[in-house]
Amino acid sequence: MKPIMMFIAVLIPILTGISIPLLPFRKRGWMMVFLEGMVILNTLLVFALVGNRPGEMLAIVKFTGDLTLSFRIDGMSMVFGTLAAALWPLAMLYAFSYMEGERREKIFFMFYTITYGITLGIAFAEDLMTMYFFYELLTLVTVPLVMFTMSREAILASRKYLYYSLGGAAFGFLGMIFIFVYGSPDFVMGGSLNIAKIGDRTDLLLLIYVLAFLGFGVKAAVCPFNSWLPSAGVAPTPVTALLHAVAVVKAGAFAIIRLTYYCFGTEFLRGTWAQTVVMSITIVTIVYGCSRAVKETHIKRRLAYSTISNLSYILFGVTIMTPLGLAGALTHMVCHALMKICSFFCVGAVIHRTGKNFVYELDGLGKKMPRVFGLFTVSALALMGVPGLCGFISKWNLAQAAAESGGLSLVGMGALLVSALLTAIYMLTIVVRAFFPAADFSCDTLAEVKDADWYMLLPLFLFAAAMLVTGLYSTPLTEFLTRVSEGVY
Repeated sequence: MKPIMMFIAVLIPILTGISIPLLPFRKRGWMMVFLEGMVILNTLLVFALVGNRPGEMLAIVKFTGDLTLSFRIDGMSMVFGTLAAALWPLAMLYAFSYMEGERREKIFFMFYTITYGITLGIAFAEDLMTMYFFYELLTLVTVPLVMFTMSREAILASRKYLYYSLGGAAFGFLGMIFIFVYGSPDFVMGGSLNIAKIGDRTDLLLLIYVLAFLGFGVKAAVCPFNSWLPSAGVAPTPVTALLHAVAVVKAGAFAIIRLTYYCFGTEFLRGTWAQTVVMSITIVTIVYGCSRAVKETHIKRRLAYSTISNLSYILFGVTIMTPLGLAGALTHMVCHALMKICSFFCVGAVIHRTGKNFVYELDGLGKKMPRVFGLFTVSALALMGVPGLCGFISKWNLAQAAAESGGLSLVGMGALLVSALLTAIYMLTIVVRAFFPAADFSCDTLAEVKDADWYMLLPLFLFAAAMLVTGLYSTPLTEFLTRVSEGVY
């Protein structure tokens, strides 16, 4: 396909979102058809681009010297771009049901749709400058979504999210400057640093890498910069699901992959104190996130702490700094997106239908909402790593990479085992309460509760099917991700 189509794929959702408050839709249904149609059209365009990649990069704006805004689709772009494109139409369908009756619905869908385009801008970025540009735009377009309800809690959460993100961006910017000085901004598998330029500044560059890792790690919710994520749970569930599954947190993980494998390079980083520091951070975050999830009684915050833990599964694979480690990280990036968006949408359906927000309020709801809680159970088993579902495949690949690498990676493998146990506790607690309430429980208290409508259930069924298919027939996915990690694409 022609290179200009990459820019068009980024531009369509942005222009669609901007047009929503301006178009005089007489009926809500017309707006829904327009939005879903444009999102599906753009998703098909992304699939076509990934299947028939343009042979050249596309420069949109040239500032000065090497500073450009440009696009190119490589293996990593294919993974992240396809993931976002596949999930967004289903998330939009779910949002139509969830947001019905909201007074500022058009504003919500404006920013929600624009976020799709910005995420694709990060995925298709040809160099560090372009990725950073869209990375910062992602913060700006998601802040209004976090504060959508305009409650005091939402405003405070959005303020925290903004402060953390801007602080992290400052460290990321520092890393970008040093990459420009000591190498090239272009993404090159193996790293773009000019080793001859570094001289005796190796420790300085390693320090900059750690700072940039932490900077981009803010969006990936690494310790100690993760408190914004549970707070952001005040946003409507369609927002939090995409924050946790694709748009924001995965953008942070994606940026760290680019930084590690395509900018600094693993040959420069592997075996250094910097690798030890960043891997230790991911191991601590894995255990911290699932430990807090066990203690948390608010449903969405419990899933937020689960996300914190699972994101560091991805980053742990990245910090192993081997092709097998990167393949495991990419596998978990894909699988976690399916598992977490399904679990969040199930919880959102419960909150939307019942107004219940805490685990201890879920007693007996499985009998009234069997489809929602049945699908939640599938996502819970997948997150635990039960064989036959996608979570097992990704955790197996990460453990295999850790065992092959040895050293501190073996401690990380132990953290994965601890996390699997704690995941079973905090996820199955919800399932057991929903399906097996106490003996003195009366279903009469839930007489008005009904299962979710098809707008919500259709995406959930598709996510559950995808978890099952990728768990039972994972070979095509893992082989593709292995080739990406080896730089074939």
